[in-house]
Amino acid sequence: MSESRESVLLADVPDGLFIGGDWRAAEGDKRLRVFDPATGGVVKQIADASVADGRSALDAADAAFSAWSRTPLRERAELLRRAFDLLQERKEDFALLMAIEMGKPIAEARGEVAYGGEFVRWFSEEAARIQGRYGPNPEGTGRMIVSQHALGPCYLITPWNFPLAMATRKIAPALAAGCTVVIKPAELTPLTTLYFVKLLQDAGLPKGVVNVITTSTSGAVSEPIIRDPRLRKLSFTGSTPVGQKLLAQAAEGVLRTSMELGGNAPFVVFDDADLGKAVDGAMAAKFRNIGQACTAANRFLVHRSVADEFAARVTERVEAMRIGRGTEDGVVIGPLIDDRAVTKVDALVTDAVERGATLRTGGKAVPGPGTFYEPTVVSDVTSGSDILREEIFGPVLAIVPFDDEDEAVRLANDTEYGLVSYVYTESLARGQRMIDRLETGMMGLNVGVLSNAAAPFGGWKLSGLGREGGAEGIKEYLQTKYTLTGDPFA
Repeated sequence: MSESRESVLLADVPDGLFIGGDWRAAEGDKRLRVFDPATGGVVKQIADASVADGRSALDAADAAFSAWSRTPLRERAELLRRAFDLLQERKEDFALLMAIEMGKPIAEARGEVAYGGEFVRWFSEEAARIQGRYGPNPEGTGRMIVSQHALGPCYLITPWNFPLAMATRKIAPALAAGCTVVIKPAELTPLTTLYFVKLLQDAGLPKGVVNVITTSTSGAVSEPIIRDPRLRKLSFTGSTPVGQKLLAQAAEGVLRTSMELGGNAPFVVFDDADLGKAVDGAMAAKFRNIGQACTAANRFLVHRSVADEFAARVTERVEAMRIGRGTEDGVVIGPLIDDRAVTKVDALVTDAVERGATLRTGGKAVPGPGTFYEPTVVSDVTSGSDILREEIFGPVLAIVPFDDEDEAVRLANDTEYGLVSYVYTESLARGQRMIDRLETGMMGLNVGVLSNAAAPFGGWKLSGLGREGGAEGIKEYLQTKYTLTGDPFA
């Protein structure tokens, strides 16, 4: 990609807060810097919101709620549809912007534009399908009316790893349901959200319906918003420890919450699996987004009879991966998001090897500018290794052998997390058993990528609460009212 094209795009991204329909500077004109993880260089300086700025954003969302919640369903739907169409027109700009600020390979960034756009299109269609019900009560003494109503102002906190899709997955259902929002993107990758809200503005977004605050002091700015009695919904995607703190704050106001938290996904390969498909699925499930995804396969549980062959095949594939800046064509592995991510991944690999695992390829940071880590394969990882308990969030494939189905299930469920699992088997009966036995909110059966805007995304156990996407996604922003009227024939 040419530097001139990048410069023009970055100049087009707003650098202010978006509050009440206007782009404005932060209090005291405070700024924060956004970095390119592939080079370490600053790509843009943007507004750094204060507590007062956060309060102003909520003021705007609260003021706009009454009118927006009464806006006809079709008008909400058409706004989202216009936004979807504009996103298709500007897809290359959004892909490049994510490759710059997050580091993901440009081909994957284009895939995220398609994925993120589908949430906008899906919920544009769901907006007009909000329904209630009417009918007699069993005693015949009256008529029951069950209606759905927008919750109110919502606070949306998104992570850095999927800057567009995580924003659209929250904004679109909120708007479709008639809610107004304040969204706070991650400090590391805020530019895509700013650019998307500018797109919403171009699509005709009414003032105050969506407000954006970017800040380097997330906890300080977020807590007063969450504790404000006008807020009715909190949606967060991020780590479990942070999610637990936010839930504690949300409990005070009995807020509706959606929490998409950490994962520790097992990828189970049985002895009857099609190994070719399993290897293809492993590469997608592990190395998509440089391994920096909550849905990334974390523990590869492979039947002992095929473990060596599986390890050899994935190692060959990994060694052929090209590392580089995500903007370069052909790059498969971009940088990790920052130095802390590199340090964490390296510590997990070192611990596994020291405990007896075999390092087959990779295993170290790449010298030079940027925060790159070699794509890595470790096999025969032993029980007790940190890499089996912690979310890796990097390009490391860790293999553990097992001997029978019961052991595979025990190992897969041996975690406090339960977001997603992957199973490879040619046995229909075994696949059905895994649906019942694996403790995860989602499962890929002979597939390595399963996220879809039409499906409910979410986990069990410490992986979260609520669902995003699918028919379930809009319900997270609606509340139910039951009304009883008298018998019209009495």
